[in-house]
Amino acid sequence: MNSRSDLRRGSVDVNGTTLSYLESGPADAEPLLLLHGTFWSRVWQPVLPALGAQRHCIALDLPGFGRSDGEITLEQATIPALAGSVLAAADALGLESFDLAGHDIGGGIAQHLAAASGRVRKLILMNAVMFDSWPVPAVERFRDPAVRAATTAEDLLKGRAVSTQKAVGRELSAAELTDYLSPWSEPARHRSWMAMAGAADSRYTLDLVPALQAAGIPTRLVWGRDDGFQKVEFAHRYVAEIPGADLVEVAGKHIPTEDSPKAMAAAMLEHLAG
Repeated sequence: MNSRSDLRRGSVDVNGTTLSYLESGPADAEPLLLLHGTFWSRVWQPVLPALGAQRHCIALDLPGFGRSDGEITLEQATIPALAGSVLAAADALGLESFDLAGHDIGGGIAQHLAAASGRVRKLILMNAVMFDSWPVPAVERFRDPAVRAATTAEDLLKGRAVSTQKAVGRELSAAELTDYLSPWSEPARHRSWMAMAGAADSRYTLDLVPALQAAGIPTRLVWGRDDGFQKVEFAHRYVAEIPGADLVEVAGKHIPTEDSPKAMAAAMLEHLAG
């Protein structure tokens, strides 16, 4: 039976910065790279054991996030810049081509890679930013330099606690919430999160639409239908406008891997095997 004991932490040096990733599955299986947004690789943990039964899963922590080292600036936190960081990590990991999954702003990064890199085979978007669905107000306010300057580590930690619980339909246990919040007490991660929020700009996803339409990469959107941050209406729009895309709705909110892990994993594996 798959369990958390099947998960392991790995790391890779990317341009002098050690990036961490949560890994499952045999190293010789087909690679599935998984990206986070304003959270970290923890969002993929509930489904990684099941996905690892068929794929070599690598849930990357971006620089300055999760368990990775480094810190990103506003200029390094845009979707195109983060896509470059992901490609550098893929190169360091020896991944010439790969299946790709993205959540939240990580879904925007994934769309950029699908549109521009020529290295993505199949794409999965989980409650991802797209079109002009973002930034949501709680993130957009950090585009103001005065807000970023006035936000203390304690303020950010409190805000992340509220946002994390709102992102899940069920009540997270104290241990689960502590685990989710564990990176945000470190100053570099505090600043990196605010840089990602400050760089949030819907033009990056709007500008991708023609290239995504031309690429026609097989894409599955798997969506927590009660998400108050990235509403399912945008997923329906994506399927209507982007060739090769379909949608599976599951019970849950913004992090449906926590609400419906079995349904999420099944929908993802069905797409990858199709």
